[in-house]
Amino acid sequence: MNDKEHTMSETNGSTSPNPDEKQAGVRNIPVTIHSQYVKDISFENPHAPEALSPNLPMPELEINIGMDARSISHPKIENLYEVALSASVTAQRKSETVFIAEVVYCSTVSIGDEVPPEQHHPILLIEVPRLSFPFVRQILSTLTQQGGYPPVLLSPVDFQALYIERFRERIQDPEGENVSGEAASEKKPEKKKKAGA
Repeated sequence: MNDKEHTMSETNGSTSPNPDEKQAGVRNIPVTIHSQYVKDISFENPHAPEALSPNLPMPELEINIGMDARSISHPKIENLYEVALSASVTAQRKSETVFIAEVVYCSTVSIGDEVPPEQHHPILLIEVPRLSFPFVRQILSTLTQQGGYPPVLLSPVDFQALYIERFRERIQDPEGENVSGEAASEKKPEKKKKAGA
């Protein structure tokens, strides 16, 4: 995939898969997307075909969302990072695991020199996951459907609120450690819900 220069915007959590979409009146952030790819994917269906019987109750879902970023050394590209957005769905009926679907979707991105280093961290764990989320949502939906179940449609994730919750102390301490070049991660468990909800 060719390098793409995109202007990423702070939005209200839009899940549009079009990364070129702009909204007037928001703060624009220059980010170059060098590649996007599935890094890991798996689907476990341990009790098929019995678990696919039509008269069984819908399973409950436990969904986890995780973000991770790491700095990458490159001789020609400054401020280069790999950002991973992971999602896992575990479906259960009582104590029996019905299926487990997992995907790790990555982007390699570089941040413009005009962005202060202290702002790299929130860009990597808010803006880039926002861009990746529609693709992760689509992949999981297709994966669960091909496993023989109703497609799982992830609810929109407020990555900004998630970031604030996780890194509240760091945000309140602007003199704290500069984390622009270190790995960072966060996982978000969602409440259990019925499959296909």
